[in-house]
Parts: sequence; structure tokens; C-alpha cells
Amino acid sequence: MTATPDETRGTPHGTAPTPLSVLDLVTVGAGRTATDALRTSVEIAKLAESRHFHRYWVAEHHSMPGVASSSPAVILAHLAAHTTRIRLGSGGVMLPNHAPLVIAEQFGTLEAMAPGRVDLGLGRAPGTDGATAAALRRTDRLHEGADDFPQQLAELIRFLDDDFPDGHRYRRIHAVPGPIQATSPGGVQSPHRPPVWLLGSSGFSARLAGELGLPFAFAHHFSAQNTVPALDLYRESFQPSAVLDQPYALIGVSALATEDEKEARRQVLAAALNMVRLRTGRPGLVPTPEEAEAYEFSPMEREFVDSWNANVIHGTPDEVRSGLDDLHKRTGADELMITGNAHSGDVRLRSYELIADAYGLPTA
Repeated sequence: MTATPDETRGTPHGTAPTPLSVLDLVTVGAGRTATDALRTSVEIAKLAESRHFHRYWVAEHHSMPGVASSSPAVILAHLAAHTTRIRLGSGGVMLPNHAPLVIAEQFGTLEAMAPGRVDLGLGRAPGTDGATAAALRRTDRLHEGADDFPQQLAELIRFLDDDFPDGHRYRRIHAVPGPIQATSPGGVQSPHRPPVWLLGSSGFSARLAGELGLPFAFAHHFSAQNTVPALDLYRESFQPSAVLDQPYALIGVSALATEDEKEARRQVLAAALNMVRLRTGRPGLVPTPEEAEAYEFSPMEREFVDSWNANVIHGTPDEVRSGLDDLHKRTGADELMITGNAHSGDVRLRSYELIADAYGLPTA
């Protein structure tokens, strides 16, 4: 499969140093419903499209009350019905949780719904705790899923391209919608198929993406200390392919802009409390800023919060713009994918609008 430059490389707009994109966790705040969160996702996607963000990705998570993105393909189909131009994709689908044929069918269907604007981002982590991963995979041998990731990836790409060799046990099995339709009598098939991205928070997927000549997305928003080493490894390992002639790496970054710096601190404190609870086995809905302010953090929890929020770019629009510019300079990322986590959907929506304004991104 050959990707066109537009499928991977975006165009910077306004004064942004690089294309800007959105990563959505479909967060659910206390007192809100998943329906509320999904409505917010539609509004953010429509805003992102009108302000020329390059792509909008949804991340797979499970068994987390505050994250309603357990089914990326379903959410992306919904977003496709409300947008016309922005690229849509998974950031990512956790491949070991699924049969490769199922993912090829789901994303082939999405491609048929939104031709030429669907990305398939793949990760090898479970996107949840071990017990939930075991339930998803119907096995307790979880290490095998991660260890088998390169083989699963190769199988998925074969299904997407419909090119298993003669004699292979899957040679007569076809992912539909897909290329087989073009070779059927009277068949006409879209020239597009979802480009594959590899996602990671360490060196494994960075090296694999480089060796395969695939675009790479790094989770800076929760593994900041590994960002530069992973990007260096990706670039050093890169081999030109039919997909890319040069490396292309985006990084996910937590950023939240509000009109007032103090309000930004209140909002990210609430999101950090949510992470404290998640990391200590107490996942729940994203608390309100008022609840976070009243919460008595233990010394260990406070240390975690300070460390977590040190990697969240937050403040006024000018402060967020400056932080994103600095991050781009430090990492050389080809694209910045912003995730803004807050209790309120309105706050998240407004943050993306303020960031777009800070960079002078076009309207409509």
C-alpha cells in the first residue's frame, strides 16, 4: 500500500510550527453521562475541522468509568457522519485485544463511510488493567499478545491489502469492504485504504515503525521521559518504504487553555486527581475542580500530581502556545496531537478554540 503525502503529512496553519491535531479520550465528568461526552466529541470534531486541525483520533480504553472510548470504530463512524474533511482515526486500537480480520473489516467499513480520511493507529498495550485484558482476549496469557504484535500487525496488513500468498491458510479469506471487491465481476473499489500507524510509549513500537517505514505516534502525554529517546530510535531505525520516504512522527501532548491561568490550574488538578484514582485502582468519573480543591492529597499523591501536571501544558492561550512551541523545538515532532482533559466538556471545547485562536488558525 502506498500512502499519499496528504494521508500522513499535514500542513501547518496560522503561526503553528507544525500541523495540530486532536486526541479524544471521550472523558466523562462527575454528574455527566456518556451521552454528554459523546456529544462533546462531536462538537470538538466539528470545531477542529472548521479550524483546520489535521486529524481527530479516538483512543481505546476499557473498564474506566471516566473514559467512554471503549469502541473507537463505533465512535469514528459517528464522527464521520458529522464531519466532511478532517482525518479520523484510532489513537489507537489495541491490536492484541482483537482478531486482525475484525479490525480490517471495521476500518474497511469506516473507509467506505469516509473515503480517503481514515487512519488506523495501532498499539500493543491492552488499554486497561490485566484482568480486563484477560476478559477481552479470553486468555490469561497476556504476554503473548504483546510478544506476537509484529505477527498480528503483518496479518492485519495482509488483510487490508488482500495479498496473502498462494498456499496461505487465509488466502481465500477477504476483509470486506476491501480490495477483493475491485477484482470481483463488475467490481469497483475505492483506491484508498486506511494507512497504518504504530503507537507507543517506549522503544519497541518506535523501532518496529522505523524498520517497517510506517508513521509513528508517541504518547508523550503519559510517558514524557521516553519521548526524545523513542523519537531518536524511530528516526535511526527508519527504512524508506512504499508508505514513507522519510520518517514522520507525531506526539500526543496534554494541553489545556483557559482565559485565566488560575482556572487552568483548577481544571488540571481535577484531571490529575482522576489519574491518582486510576493509578491506585480506584477509577471513576473525572471529578469537578471543586472536589479536587477540597481533596486531601497524601504526600505521595501530591508528588504524583506535581509530576503529572509538569507534563500538562496549561494556562492562558499565550502560555499554552509557548509551551507547545517549546515542545516542538525540543522533540522535532512532525505533528502535535493535543488532548485536553477536564471535567467539563465546555471547558475542553473552549480550550481547543483558544489554542486555535492563539495560533491564528483559519476559520471554516
